[in-house]
Parts: sequence; structure tokens; C-alpha cells
Amino acid sequence: MSAPAAPQSFLASILPFMVMCVGMFIALLDIQIVASSLQDIGGGLSAAQDQIGWVQTSYLVAEIIVIPLSGWLTRVFSTRWLFTISAAGFTLASMLCGFAWNIESMIVFRALQGLLGASMIPTVFTSSFHYFQGPRRLYAA
Repeated sequence: MSAPAAPQSFLASILPFMVMCVGMFIALLDIQIVASSLQDIGGGLSAAQDQIGWVQTSYLVAEIIVIPLSGWLTRVFSTRWLFTISAAGFTLASMLCGFAWNIESMIVFRALQGLLGASMIPTVFTSSFHYFQGPRRLYAA
């Protein structure tokens, strides 16, 4: 019989959760920054007024498609891998948005960003149930 493992401190056990919260914050911040900067983005890409809204809409539609699939994707890849893939894909798509050469490429890259980053938010909320048991669950709320 082996001896039980030494218990980890509460703070050390939630370090992965804190990292995930930073990723979720970046994804939420991205939505807000783009929403408040649509006119500047459109001006920088020489976009017509009716095209500018698609920068935000393409992201949100892609995100809405993937969020309900997050539960299934978590079972397929595991929470850790899904969040890692989502965060890496979101970062790569964000970089592509920075390199967008016209409004059409920006819309495509924002949709890709929404598809790849959509699972970050649900996986953080799911992970809160793992990292916070019983009365500690109030900390995550």
C-alpha cells in the first residue's frame, strides 16, 4: 500500500483556474474593445458603413455556434486540451486580425477567432465546479 499524497495548498490547486480566468477575461475584453472601436477599424480598412457591423457579427455568430458544442468538445478532448486549443487558436486568430488587409479578411479572421475562442468561457465555468467544492464554490461565483 502506498502512502497518500501530500495535500496541495488551496492556492496551488487553483493556479490552473486562475490562468483560465485570464484567458476568459481576454476573450471578453476583446468583444468589448472591438465593439467600441468598430468605426476606427472600418476607417483603417476603408470599409463601408454597412460592412463594419459584420466584424462584430461574424465573431458573435461563430461563438454562438460553438458554445453549445463545448460540453461535447470537453468530453472529446478533455477540459484541459479544449481550453489550450481554444486559447492558442484565439491567440493565432487575433494575430491574423492584426494582419487583416481589407474588411473581408477581417470578417473571416473575426469569425475564425469566434470559432476558436468560444470554448474558453464555458470551460472556465465548468472548471469552477472542479476547483471549488462545497462552500468554496461561492468564491467562483
